[in-house]
Amino acid sequence: MLRRMLFSAAAAALLLLGGVPPAALAADATRTPATAVYTVTLASNASGSTWTGHQSVSFGNPSADPLTEVYLRLWDNYHGSCPSTPITVTNVTGGTPAPLSVNCTALKITLPSPLNQGQSTSIGFDLSIVVPSGADRFGRDGSYNFIGNALPVLAVRDGNGWHLDPYTNNGEAFYQLISDYTVTLDHPTSLLVPATGTSVDTPGASGRTVTTATASKVREFAWAAGPFVKTTSTTTTGVTVNVYRVSSISSSSAASMMTTAKNALVAHAGRFGAFPYGEVDAVLDNNFWFGGMEYPGFVLDVISSTALAHELAHQWWYGIVGDDEYNSPWLDESFADYATDLYNGISGTNCWNSVSWQSSAEKISNPMAYWDAHSGRYGTVVYTYGKCALHDLRRAIGTTAMQNLLKNYAASHWLGVSTTADFKAAAQAATSVNLSSFWTTHRIDG
Repeated sequence: MLRRMLFSAAAAALLLLGGVPPAALAADATRTPATAVYTVTLASNASGSTWTGHQSVSFGNPSADPLTEVYLRLWDNYHGSCPSTPITVTNVTGGTPAPLSVNCTALKITLPSPLNQGQSTSIGFDLSIVVPSGADRFGRDGSYNFIGNALPVLAVRDGNGWHLDPYTNNGEAFYQLISDYTVTLDHPTSLLVPATGTSVDTPGASGRTVTTATASKVREFAWAAGPFVKTTSTTTTGVTVNVYRVSSISSSSAASMMTTAKNALVAHAGRFGAFPYGEVDAVLDNNFWFGGMEYPGFVLDVISSTALAHELAHQWWYGIVGDDEYNSPWLDESFADYATDLYNGISGTNCWNSVSWQSSAEKISNPMAYWDAHSGRYGTVVYTYGKCALHDLRRAIGTTAMQNLLKNYAASHWLGVSTTADFKAAAQAATSVNLSSFWTTHRIDG
């Protein structure tokens, strides 16, 4: 995400108070639960600000360690006042729910019997979503609703145990495995509903439309609802690009952003591998307090070609090549900003010369727990210093080697998960230059 306003350290500290210690470490580092299939049916009120219906999710356990429980992450409950929450899960089937935890953003569901390796099961529940006021990734700006991270999703268990990190408003806390979504949205016909995946509209009840969005092999699902103005075009590589704008944004601004979207998608694909999805929706509103926010095939943006190129780079760096965004935010933010520089023809010459560290604890590879406590430094270090480090890596190993490194690294982690250790090992394998001192100098641990 490209943020443009600072988040107060005091508010960040409050976020950390909502956390709970993770469960005991899993002996098997295999990421689980996996191969999730989400099926969602929701109907909205007249304004698209309230959605109610049902959600089910089937999943398997690839780990040698049984799953005795799963956790749903209800990320957007951060926007409520726990226990009064905008995301409400009731009537759970397939397991026994516990009280909400992690400041109401986690719901433990104990399975009726341990799910062993190779087995699968499903859970279901009724779902209510009430979009709060405010132009945000989950928020309402007048007639326009933005609904990111609202669907409850399965938390990940890996070698570090269950990932139950607190929500961060400073960046992202999201860590998801590749899943499939079928989301049916019943809404007034007057509202357009851009969404992750490919959508098909069919007539509903009088004055209503049913939009069914299908998204395969994605990490997240997001949508918006409102009286947007829509334009559509296609990239030279065959990707459909839909631009949705609020009424206050001019058609010329939207057209400029369409051009950026098409060009950036083609450029990023040339560098990191062909875009695997058929469609991208870009939703434009200059009232967002941030520059932009990315979801698979769906981005929120102000009118800024740099911000849009950055969010579209996230289609590869987090969307396709995933990572643990709470504990390793540099793996998508630094990479997306580096990709944006490449798109804009910026070489990063001398950018490392202006670096000034505030303390010995400040590192590019620090987790969001650190950045929430030092929020004023997050953008400078993770975005700017991070992309400068990647520019320096290119100079250290050579432009061709760097180009091959990123393309091969994306291919080897395609629809998987990247770690700092993985990337450092891949970079070292791409050159005869000993990079040990490079990582130390650039403060990239892991």
